[in-house]
Amino acid sequence: MLGKFNVGIIGTGNIAGVMADTINKMKNVKLYAAASREKVKADVFAGKYGCKKAYGSYEELAADKKVDLIYIATPHSEHYANAQMCLNYGKPVLCEKAFTANAAQAEALIHLAREKGVFITEAIWTRYMPMLNTIREVTGSGVIGEPKTLTANLGYVIAHVERLKNPALAGGALLDVGVYPLNFALMVFGNDIHKIYSNCTYMESGVDGQNSITLQYTDGRVAHLNSSVVSLSDRKGIIYGTKGYITVENINNFESITVFDNSYKKIGMYKCPKQISGYEYEVESSIRAIRGGAIECPEMPHSETLRVMRIMDSLRKEWGIVYPFEKEESAQP
Repeated sequence: MLGKFNVGIIGTGNIAGVMADTINKMKNVKLYAAASREKVKADVFAGKYGCKKAYGSYEELAADKKVDLIYIATPHSEHYANAQMCLNYGKPVLCEKAFTANAAQAEALIHLAREKGVFITEAIWTRYMPMLNTIREVTGSGVIGEPKTLTANLGYVIAHVERLKNPALAGGALLDVGVYPLNFALMVFGNDIHKIYSNCTYMESGVDGQNSITLQYTDGRVAHLNSSVVSLSDRKGIIYGTKGYITVENINNFESITVFDNSYKKIGMYKCPKQISGYEYEVESSIRAIRGGAIECPEMPHSETLRVMRIMDSLRKEWGIVYPFEKEESAQP
């Protein structure tokens, strides 16, 4: 793997386009190949973003010996099968969030990766951003006293998008946008959770259109999280302490941090460093891990991916949301 690192992309939707454009602006990384189930889509994507190879099947891309890393940008329902196929070809995987549709699938993929000694990580981009370290440093500095409460919300009016309303594609607010407030809480407050309270409202298709989640921590801290695909939110994350509070602009792509004292006076501000799109950090981390012989990234270890998937499983169980393919799997002997 000397010279440029060849990346292949499975899926040719909007998010794949953002990744392709990002890779084209990175050093020592090459957008080498793209694959779609429809060859014409792969050709158009390759032409637009300058891929050397365009494949009409995902397996053809995975079989290409020149591919060093595969980025999976398909719907949630397809992540498991796509990643499993890549791992069986011995190909390192950067899989878009949510990692899989459920925890059982995530466990199976991680077991396979360990068995084969092949790298796989979840592309929850906020985990890899340098701004996260700033958030943690400011929160832990004592400037707002002892952090006690956290709120985070993320909402977009996107319920009309097929993959978000279709249960067969593991649609709903939770796996697509709810995963960000949940990760924000875990990144800032950690994972010593005592109890979880939640509720949701449903779309006509039966998946959640919006939800509210409260994490009660063992030491008494509380995180209130909201996500929606039917309403627009301010995307803020706020950490409240005994002497002030911190406002994080855009928990989906950190923009700035503002610190306020106990008189509501602004006493500090931190801006996001210049970036391409924010996707570059997860690619860089993946390459470092692969070149170092690791099968996971320190920013998003497998243990944290599994933790998030298990929490989302428990929430869906409480809400009575079961995807059609999960019913089929449970019915099998």
